[in-house]
Amino acid sequence: MPFVYENYVESAAYIRRLMGERRPEVLLILGSGLGYLAEQVQDPVVIPYGEIPHFAVSTVSDHAGRFVIGTLGGRCVMVMQGRVHVYEGYSAEQTAYPVRVARLLGVHSLLVTNACGAINTSYAVGDIVLITDHIRLFDPDPLIGPNLSEFGPRCCDMTYAYTPSYREAARRVAAQAGITLREGVYFYFTGPQFETPAEIRAARLLGGDVAGMSTVPEVIVASHCGMKVLGFSLVTNMGAGVLEQKLDGAEVVATAEAAGDRFSALVLGCLPLLDGEDK
Repeated sequence: MPFVYENYVESAAYIRRLMGERRPEVLLILGSGLGYLAEQVQDPVVIPYGEIPHFAVSTVSDHAGRFVIGTLGGRCVMVMQGRVHVYEGYSAEQTAYPVRVARLLGVHSLLVTNACGAINTSYAVGDIVLITDHIRLFDPDPLIGPNLSEFGPRCCDMTYAYTPSYREAARRVAAQAGITLREGVYFYFTGPQFETPAEIRAARLLGGDVAGMSTVPEVIVASHCGMKVLGFSLVTNMGAGVLEQKLDGAEVVATAEAAGDRFSALVLGCLPLLDGEDK
């Protein structure tokens, strides 16, 4: 059954009681192998997803499955140390559920991260990609079903799903830190299997630069409820067929951890610039 508005209100009320005087402004979603950033949160309140009413629980081994709420990069943040995915058996609405709850708690911006495979053959493992747009073709959509008008309109605009002013801020931060920042389109596949070589070739023809199994449901819901969005993908492998080798999930986590210093510097540099204003 689809969620109703009262479900989100109950979840938000539970979190609000535990986080005390903290007033988070940014929701930071950490993808595969990127959960280490949550360990840098100061004065944290830690809330496992399984304790929150109506929340789905992450079943992926490298996703801790908890909120860490506190100060990071000078901002009060809600950090999702791991997320849930459609491939775990959850609906698209369930995977994006935390975004609406964060909105009810006063969060105005989403900084979303993921590990991805490179479709663009000019990319290399270890590259950080600024997401400029995404492609979702036949996969589940989190807005299907009754519209919750308390969050947004029946048909929401996606022209600026990835906020232009936030993208420009990310470019400045990367340049100042000496970090090479690619830019590209994220192509959404549900997984859990990696894409076939033919699927990667098709995605390239359609304009995709990187491929992944998350992020898009969360960004759609963020756009629907008026949140600003900044997205980064970390290239942890080349897409199937780009190299003459099989893909391995362990490689994804190892590459993400190896890029920790650069990725952390970029995220921490961007957090103070996410002000939620229309620009």
